[in-house]
Amino acid sequence: MSVGPGLRERKKQQTRQLLERTARRLFAQHGFEQVSVAEIARAADVSEATVYNYFPTKEDLVYGGMQIFEDDLLQAIRDRPAGESVLAAFARFVLRPRGLLAATETSASEELASIPRIIVNSPALLSREAQLLASYTEALASVIADESGAGSDDPRPWVTANALMGVHHAVLTYLRHRILAGQHSLPDLARDVRSHGETALALLAEGFGDYARKPAGRQATPADRAVWVQSSAPSHRG
Repeated sequence: MSVGPGLRERKKQQTRQLLERTARRLFAQHGFEQVSVAEIARAADVSEATVYNYFPTKEDLVYGGMQIFEDDLLQAIRDRPAGESVLAAFARFVLRPRGLLAATETSASEELASIPRIIVNSPALLSREAQLLASYTEALASVIADESGAGSDDPRPWVTANALMGVHHAVLTYLRHRILAGQHSLPDLARDVRSHGETALALLAEGFGDYARKPAGRQATPADRAVWVQSSAPSHRG
């Protein structure tokens, strides 16, 4: 029989969620750079020290959920069954809706809709996101190298980790583009994001050897390149 979190842990989780929601509301209203941690603390009726106890930096108020996701992803890779490939474990984890995308509350759609605009309008948040992606790519490469016994001169763990995190990046960027384009239905977003991820993962499973061969006698047009950028190579992570 499983035992749920105790009262202390539930209160800590409630405080964490209060701070995240308060911060997102203020960031959406005024912009990330224009809101101070002190203002967030006042709006949440807590001390500034309390905010920093839960979120060491202001950027963490936006990316706390992403950091939890990445930590859980690395753990899922480590804990996969014997004989299962890293691609299969990654796919199973990434394709399952999580967080606000899996929420059932009516407020979740509105809350999710506010996040992409906050991020794409903040150089500080985009920079922090790039740092997080690079850090977790390196961590994933280390896990793969340790398990496979790869030497420091073996490029395969690093290439694999970059390819997998590239899928994660592409899926997140696609989700943001859909939200910014006005799609706010959580079931529709979850379905479309899963389909996008499955397409990207299928390419990894098949390999790149025969992908994107240049057609004979035809030059790519600007329109071709625009479509490719929108659908296959997100600039993001925004």
